[in-house]
Amino acid sequence: MKRFAARYLYALTGQEPLENGFVELDDDGTVLRTGISTNPSAEPVFLDGALCPGFVNAHCHVELSYMKGLFRKGTGMAGFIDQINALRDTQTLEEKVRKLSDAMDRMWSQGIVAMADISNCADSFAVKQRHPMYTRTFLEVFGAVPEECDDVMRGVLALQKKAESYGLDAAPTPHSCYTMSPELLTASSAQGLKSGYLSYHSEESDEEEQMMRTGSGPMWDNRVANGIPTPPVTGTSSLVYFLDRLRAGVPMPAGGNVLLVHECCLDEEGVAAAKAALQHPYLAVCPLSNLFIHNMLPPIPLMRRSGIPICVGTDSLSSNDDLCMVDELFCLQQAFPEVTLGELLVWACRNGAAFLGKEQILGTLEAGKRPGLVFISDLDGKALSSRSKSVQL
Repeated sequence: MKRFAARYLYALTGQEPLENGFVELDDDGTVLRTGISTNPSAEPVFLDGALCPGFVNAHCHVELSYMKGLFRKGTGMAGFIDQINALRDTQTLEEKVRKLSDAMDRMWSQGIVAMADISNCADSFAVKQRHPMYTRTFLEVFGAVPEECDDVMRGVLALQKKAESYGLDAAPTPHSCYTMSPELLTASSAQGLKSGYLSYHSEESDEEEQMMRTGSGPMWDNRVANGIPTPPVTGTSSLVYFLDRLRAGVPMPAGGNVLLVHECCLDEEGVAAAKAALQHPYLAVCPLSNLFIHNMLPPIPLMRRSGIPICVGTDSLSSNDDLCMVDELFCLQQAFPEVTLGELLVWACRNGAAFLGKEQILGTLEAGKRPGLVFISDLDGKALSSRSKSVQL
């Protein structure tokens, strides 16, 4: 048995911590019990900081780890897309695998125990198979030419079989409103939901919304200039468009856990539409990536009022300097100081576990669970500081 105590223990059955709390773990990491220490100075391990369950990275592209440090910041989505198209596949497979493996090891050491990962190919499959981190792999689908829908779906289903041969949980998922024909958006969403899970890039930038609402702006111009088919101009948000395409393929309200990633332009109309169309919607925020690309943050006050569970992701090293959950939480805390550390940790641990369907194992420090244990150092009272770091114990 192992026992750890700290100034604050965030078990996350609620949002408030236990002061001078302890957790006891079996040798395999199963939680035996938690409580308040009556004599902190006598504890075998007493840490000056916070203990919490392992983090769940709700949105990552780990296969893009080889792109770290290659991108210019602040280019907007059109500029970012140009860069990723130019830099994709510029390194050998061996180098890509080494860097994504290093990234997963670093995430694990910092306390990330599970990840919702986006994949466009099989580069990460062998690493995920042998890694202690749990991953659900979302096989991202692209294709703006309607006539290619069937061929694209055959390709992604073949990739799903390959992922499953490695023992991975994997299924197709649509990328976004602007990289897919309406037919492919519907087909991939319906196929993905057969697994019970979907992850969708939604309302990431003003440029995306301008393109969908008015058929104008940098992203629209970029696609026209490159001879790429443009999405339909709907006069509505890209989120409402996605839900309409989903409605064309599955009965409403759609079952399964549907993660709406980014949602920097979410409004009240979108909240109402998502809650009406989806039985189990989730939101994933990736604040450092949003600042990296277009210096914008999601509308956290609206998200909190909506009641839709919020999760936290890191996105990829193409649009982030690190894949560190504490950095993401500190960014959110700085921008939205009304959100307590306890609530932020619910987003980063409990809600992510629920989205992945792993809430019986991960997300909270409760007897019988095996959620991992993370120590967060250098707090400022019950808040993070710029020096705060995390380590998996």
